[in-house]
Amino acid sequence: MLVLRIAWIQIYSGKEYQEFAYNQQTKNRTISAKRGTIYDRNMKPLAVSGSVDTISASPQEIKKQKLDLDKISSELAAILDMDMETIKKKLTKNNQYELIKQKVDREVGNEVREWKSTNHISGIYVDEDTKRFYPNRNLAAHVIGFTNIDNDGLDGVEKMMEKYLKGVPGKILSETDASGMALSMSDEKFIQPQDGNDVILTIDETIQYFAEKALEKAISDNNVLNGATAIVMDPRNGEILALASKPDFDLNDPRGVPKGKDPETWTGKSKEDVEYLQQTVWRNKAVVDTYEPGSTFKPITAAAGLEEGAITPDTQVTDATVKVGGWNINCWKPNAHLHETFREGVYNSCNPVFVRLSQKLGVPLFFKYVKAFGFYDKTGIDLPGEARGIMFTNPTEVNMATASFGQRFQITPIQLIQAYGAIANGGDLITPHVVKEVVDETGSVIKKFEPKVVRKVISRQTSDTLKSILQGVVDVGTGKNAKIPGYKIGGKTGTSETIVDPKLQKLNIVGKNKRYIVSFSAIAPTDNPSLCVLVVLDYPDMYNPGGGMLVAPVVGKLIDDILSYKGVEKEYTEEDKKQLLQEVQVPNVKGKTVEEAVKLLKQNKLEYKIEGSNTDKKAIVQDQTPKFGALLHEQSIVILYTYKAKEEATVKVPDVKNKSVYDATQAFKKLGLNIRVNGTGTAVSQNIDAGTKVKKGAVIEVIFRNVVSD
Repeated sequence: MLVLRIAWIQIYSGKEYQEFAYNQQTKNRTISAKRGTIYDRNMKPLAVSGSVDTISASPQEIKKQKLDLDKISSELAAILDMDMETIKKKLTKNNQYELIKQKVDREVGNEVREWKSTNHISGIYVDEDTKRFYPNRNLAAHVIGFTNIDNDGLDGVEKMMEKYLKGVPGKILSETDASGMALSMSDEKFIQPQDGNDVILTIDETIQYFAEKALEKAISDNNVLNGATAIVMDPRNGEILALASKPDFDLNDPRGVPKGKDPETWTGKSKEDVEYLQQTVWRNKAVVDTYEPGSTFKPITAAAGLEEGAITPDTQVTDATVKVGGWNINCWKPNAHLHETFREGVYNSCNPVFVRLSQKLGVPLFFKYVKAFGFYDKTGIDLPGEARGIMFTNPTEVNMATASFGQRFQITPIQLIQAYGAIANGGDLITPHVVKEVVDETGSVIKKFEPKVVRKVISRQTSDTLKSILQGVVDVGTGKNAKIPGYKIGGKTGTSETIVDPKLQKLNIVGKNKRYIVSFSAIAPTDNPSLCVLVVLDYPDMYNPGGGMLVAPVVGKLIDDILSYKGVEKEYTEEDKKQLLQEVQVPNVKGKTVEEAVKLLKQNKLEYKIEGSNTDKKAIVQDQTPKFGALLHEQSIVILYTYKAKEEATVKVPDVKNKSVYDATQAFKKLGLNIRVNGTGTAVSQNIDAGTKVKKGAVIEVIFRNVVSD
């Protein structure tokens, strides 16, 4: 019986008992692998791992030494900035391993090492560890994501690329006796960790910065209540150059107190706190939020009509009221445009024009293109949590009519920019992506993420025709506020009214006005597109807002910044040159005669106004406003003082709201003030309030916008 039992143990269960024996006779401590670095496309670090230490203990080994636990706990607590009783409780447990504190700075770890050595204490371990740091804090937070204390990716690229970034942990193995004490004659065995690989993104840190600053300003200027998103994509390959979602969070403290929450009660770890974080600052609105696109969807309808030959840019159409299923559908300016070409119908964003076009196509063919452009599927972007659009399953003619101008269904921002990418690049629907490649420590490429063409949706001819029409939308249509002299920009505005759902009410996101979602989607330069840009503002708390008024200027400025940064030269048309006011430097005329000063100012294309009773040509200029070196637009005014004034002359700023550029300029010139023109159209605001006293010659910035609807 004994022989049989021994055979059972040694042969049948031998492997299992061998593992038991090994675990009993050895003690191991894990050494974290260094997590790979995340870089932007220009190899600027966005997420790095710094060296820290982890403090652990063997309570059984400490117990065998019969040490003063109160003294050890007190001294260790002082070094680690912990509660003494917490440490003492850990040291009195009946096990071989107990974690004391993770991710302490190297200086603290060295202090523990020195304390151990001085007091001849064994059983307290200081092991190398790593901690994730994000040098740019909030920048690209929703793309990069974050990790937990064990360096496991929880969101963003950190989560999606976990298998490449994580690495393989190492171990420190030591032999022990039956009581768990380390054997004095045995050596520790060190198993080296394998560091993770580096991930290079398609994101450009500078373009990401431009996008985030543009969003922050738009949110502030327009009192946006439910956040915003901006996406910049290269349509030639689907590479995302920037993806911003607001509100956001500090990657170094993802559970930190969000704006509006009480720091005294906030923990960031309770179920309620985590739910709030997930619904607000952690929420990547570009990927997980769905919304009605409104008129930004109209180019999809136009693409289908042009591709099928149901319409041409010069086809005569009408904006007259169209009746579908008992419903009257009007243009935003009912029956005002009358007969027009299809091109003009797109410029004017006339809903009836698109309804009639969809009716020409018919339900099956229209929705065939909606599916082809990817609105029934997820894009497959390499970020977590992508939502699927909410589309009609068995569409009717009424569904088609409302869908033709972007209403009564929902899509994600990333779906829309993917579709615009196909319009821009000649007709290929390409999967958007944020990861470019994975490299090892030597820089060798382990995996390269090539562009993936999903399908061909339209011909290059249709693409070129539609880009020309969309450029007209910006040049003369509802997108005029996105126009940047020198750059060819095409795009479409969008405004959709939606409900304030219970989730927003629960989060206390309720404004004084109706909830609108306003957007602008653009392509640039239209003759050789390298950018698609989409900006969406959710719930600007304003009366009757519109994408053309609120978002088009944001996108125009963002495109200007990006193309200038990329070194794309501006090519000015004659019309552009007429609109541009060149800046000139104010010369120094102080101490010169009035005659000399006037001559010098005229040479610099500046005008003048004399302040003082002495207007003789030989009078000496005692002072000037603006001062030497200031930058002014051509034809601006410089005030010349022919007497030594104790105080410079002042004047009240006039109210130029609702005036044209010309009328506002003349109103300022009449009072000896200068204007800095921002935009075109009608004055909507000025940086110094009407009635404020300012020095003569001061420069007042006035924002002009073309008042349009979507």
